This record gives sequence, C-alpha cells and structure tokens, in this order.
Amino acid sequence: MNPRHVTLRQFRYFIAVAEGGSLSSASRMLSIAQSALTKAMLELEAELGSRLFDRTSRGMALTPQGHRFLASARKVISTVADATRLHAAEPAGVSGTLAVGVSSLVAGYYLSELLSRYRRHCPDVQVQVTEETPRFLEHLLINGELDVAIMVSNALGEPQALMAEALTRSANRVWLASNHPLAAREEVSLVECAECAQIVLEADRIDDLMRSVWARHQLKPKVMLKTSSLEAVRSLVGAGLGLAVLPDFLYRPWTLDAEHVDVRPLRDDLPTVDVGLVWRRGSGLKPAAAELIELAREQSRARRLPA
Repeated sequence: MNPRHVTLRQFRYFIAVAEGGSLSSASRMLSIAQSALTKAMLELEAELGSRLFDRTSRGMALTPQGHRFLASARKVISTVADATRLHAAEPAGVSGTLAVGVSSLVAGYYLSELLSRYRRHCPDVQVQVTEETPRFLEHLLINGELDVAIMVSNALGEPQALMAEALTRSANRVWLASNHPLAAREEVSLVECAECAQIVLEADRIDDLMRSVWARHQLKPKVMLKTSSLEAVRSLVGAGLGLAVLPDFLYRPWTLDAEHVDVRPLRDDLPTVDVGLVWRRGSGLKPAAAELIELAREQSRARRLPA
C-alpha cells in the first residue's frame, strides 16, 4: 500500500485511539464498533510501513513513530477544520485585545496550534499571553485580568467561580527506566508503583490529582523527590532512581533521554488529566474570547468526529 491512500477517517480514528489510550475508549468516543477501529489501525500501520502502537491487554501505547505521526495527524485535522470554516460565516470585524493565560506544562502541548489558527482567523486582535501557575491563573480569571485560560481543567481550586470545558483527555501511565525491574511487565499496578521510589512532578496540579488517587487506594508511595521540573523527572527516572505516574501528553519519546525512559499502562483505572478552557463564570465573553473558545471547540471536535 501507499501512504498517499491514508484517509481523513483514518487520521481521526488514529487520534481518538492515541488520546483515549485504548480501542474501547476510542470506540465509545466515536460511537463505532471496536472491530472497525482495529481494522482501521492495522490498515494505517500497513500503509505507513510503521508500527504506531504497542498493544497490551490494557490499552494502546504510542511508539516513537506513533508520537511523530500524532503531531502530523493533528496538523492535518487542524487544516481541514480551517478549510471547513471558510464556508461558514466568519466573525465580522473582531478586533481589540485578548488576554490568554496558560500553565507551563500545557503551553508546549496545546497553545501553539490554537493560537496559530486564531491569528489566521482574527488578525486584528492583539493577543497577550500570560504563563503562570494554575492557582494564579484562576486569580487572574476571577479578577477579570484574563479572558480565558488553557490549563488542566479537572483540578480547579475555585470551580464555583469558573467555567471549564475539556478539550482533550490524557491517560496516566507509569514512567520508568528501560532497565527497571517493572519494565519487564506489560502493565503495572498502583500497589507495585507504591513499593518503588517515586519522582513526583509538582506542576499544574498533576500531583494533587495523583495524591487523591493514592489516598483512594489507601496507598502511601515512597517519595524520593518532588520537583516542578519535567526535565528533572525525565533525568531521574531515566537514571533508574525512581518512577513517576504522569499523563501521556507529557511523554516525548523523541527527546534525548527517551531511550532510557519507557512507559507502561496501569492495571488500575485512574482518572484522566484533562486539558481544557477555563473562564470566569457568569461573565459575558467579549467577541475575541468567544471566537477563541469556538475555534478550540472546533479543533477538539474535528479530532473526534468520523469523516
């Protein structure tokens, strides 16, 4: 087969499986049979001549080639969404300023694609971006100093004052050195993780989400280090000094130390880490902010809807 025969449907199916972390999750998201998804992914891999997923009894983990293809697939879907929008009614004369907040971890994951599309659609809007901690972003939103923020949206400190809308959900997996004893397993349990030294990432409230998970399972992990640096986590895990439980969107298998860091799915069911839009509840959104939110929604829907 030839890669030029890859269809838009396959791109969307692939993104759904990659973001859902399993065929069953993507099947529910797309409302199609799991067998159809399996067939589509096998055909896609055959057409590309690359293995995109590592398949286990608990889910589908992207290979390094899969991660690279995911970045390309998202660009394709974004381009299609832009083309579709050319036939819709464009916002008339949107101008002024737009104050956007973003947390440090999310900035490199979601911001560039969305703001690039926004600039094309609203060239007369002056966009100001503020990177801050989730707690301070919420403060700025409530005070009206930000119009909208892009951040982890299912761990808000002031949910009664804010509106949140998830754009993508990321499964949690175990990061460990390739020579770690647990790396021989296809999947790992939380009990097994709790018996090992933990490298905890204190950023974007990801540690708060995991703290509640440990408590719910009545486990007390052995914490070796808490750090706000993702690079420190990668280095320490890669050196075999501990393992980490983190969302998939942070894993970059093409980084220099990726060959030392593997990921394994968890046997236990954990809540996802949601990246989404947050804005002040009850406030009237100005046109510039409403347009950003609609573009983000379109981008999210385009990744999930079958062709």
